[in-house]
Amino acid sequence: MGDRLSALSLAARLRMSFEAAGARVVEPPFLQPAETLLDLYGEDIRARAYVTSDALRGEQMLRPDFTVPVVEMHMRDGAEPARYTYAGDVFRRQEHDEDRANEYLQVGYEVFERHDPAGSDAEVFALIALQLRDLPVRAATGDIGILMAAVEGLNTTSLRKAALMRHIWRPRRFRAMLDQFAGRSPVAGSRRKLLSTEGVLTGQVPAIGKRRPAEVDARVEALRADAAAPPIAENELTALEALMAVRETIPYASEQLRDIAVDLPAINPALDRLDARTAAMKARGIDVDNLDFEASYGRTSMEYYDGFVFGFYADSRPDLPVIASGGRYDALTRQLGQGAEIPAVGGVVRPDLMLLLEGVKS
Repeated sequence: MGDRLSALSLAARLRMSFEAAGARVVEPPFLQPAETLLDLYGEDIRARAYVTSDALRGEQMLRPDFTVPVVEMHMRDGAEPARYTYAGDVFRRQEHDEDRANEYLQVGYEVFERHDPAGSDAEVFALIALQLRDLPVRAATGDIGILMAAVEGLNTTSLRKAALMRHIWRPRRFRAMLDQFAGRSPVAGSRRKLLSTEGVLTGQVPAIGKRRPAEVDARVEALRADAAAPPIAENELTALEALMAVRETIPYASEQLRDIAVDLPAINPALDRLDARTAAMKARGIDVDNLDFEASYGRTSMEYYDGFVFGFYADSRPDLPVIASGGRYDALTRQLGQGAEIPAVGGVVRPDLMLLLEGVKS
């Protein structure tokens, strides 16, 4: 009980710090409509969330995070600009690691600001860093928007680019699709047999499964069109591989990325945003010359982020999850805004892990 009380006390202090920075306190309900989360993440979310239901409200999920309900609330009736803070429990199913918590406190700070995205990124990062200033943590940063811009700029079909964009957050699947679209991986025998056919295939045998004949025919035509498309050029693929491998301090990473932009010019606007953010962070006293940047950072755990991403880690305790994390999620406001959108960025801190790093068992 004492550990829980200590974490609640620290959470309250953190939230007060965020209030002092101009944020309004919000308290989203514990139960969230499952439909929204399923639309965002697909059925994969069921493996990570606790699901329940009742006759009136249908499927519900214990909130796996605060960002989605905060965005929904803001897009429904929020003012501009806006800053929010919250403190409370989130719930994550743990099927493979019994040592990881399935319920823990999270304190967050979210900024909805249209006119200065680089300044907002720097504001959130600096404010989170301030809360962790006395702890032995290191910061990692990245920008998923650079990789997304590179994919959008590839000289290939829109269907291939859409498929790659869907799997940016699944690195192994993304890598396999790149090899497939570049002609590096062999075509499976079953796929070759399918591609050797012509015309409509449905109606020749009894239909089995839930897909309608029209869906099957459309999928077959899409596979045929993809097989006829030329492979992704080797210079583009090499440049994309080099981009994903960039891992340096921000100044050196920026230089490397500008060199890569010779073969992937579509990333230049995203690199301009990186430079603007770097300047804004430097103006807030962040030591950007020694701040790590990884072009692939955030691709395994930050599915709704589409720009700047960051995390704080305890090098002395590699067994611990990320102490604090956050990033930009402009696309999420478009998805939940029903036609409206606003640039948004936020971050969350785990007070229980902060207490562990302070030497207090929690």
